Amino acid sequence: MILQVEHINKAFGVNRVLDDVTFGVGSGEVVGLLGANGAGKTTLLRIITRLLTLDSGQLLFEGHPLAQDDLRHVGYLPEERGLYRRMRVGEQALYFAQLKGMSRSEAEESLRGWFVRLGMMEWWQQPAGKLSKGMQQRLQFVVTVAHNPKLVILDEPFTGLDVSGAAMLKDEIKRLKEQGAAILLSTHNLQAAGELCDKTIQL
Repeated sequence: MILQVEHINKAFGVNRVLDDVTFGVGSGEVVGLLGANGAGKTTLLRIITRLLTLDSGQLLFEGHPLAQDDLRHVGYLPEERGLYRRMRVGEQALYFAQLKGMSRSEAEESLRGWFVRLGMMEWWQQPAGKLSKGMQQRLQFVVTVAHNPKLVILDEPFTGLDVSGAAMLKDEIKRLKEQGAAILLSTHNLQAAGELCDKTIQL
């Protein structure tokens, strides 16, 4: 099991957001997080990525308590997107990849492979601010997975994508699954969840 979420509880004041949440995500498995706005999906993902602390429970990564160093094996696409609009796409992608521990040469090889396969090479020298919302979303997905993470966390990844963009992303999620990645997918897109997920967790 790549990720085990065991009896997680989280409250903000009197508002209990997560109540005894338990599940696991294995290698080559897609697990969907479903629930209405405010159900705690994003809160849980932020706890897993150590952006928030939990009140009780534990997180295990490959059988041991999740530590900060494990995050280099995690790719996280947050719901709130963040790109430097004036920075060129290629340099920005390289910067984020190197934050995950890749050397510049490793990062460039991986990113150029992704850019070629997804038809993005013409963007390499463009400022990110010139990209459409859908193109920015595609770029951030590539940045999320370029370091070949063992665990991929996607929070509403289909937002801003047209039909063809969503289809492309579904294909790439399936490909990552075939390569053995553990994928945690939070989405309001029930059709996508039905197509991609091996199991779903209702929050």
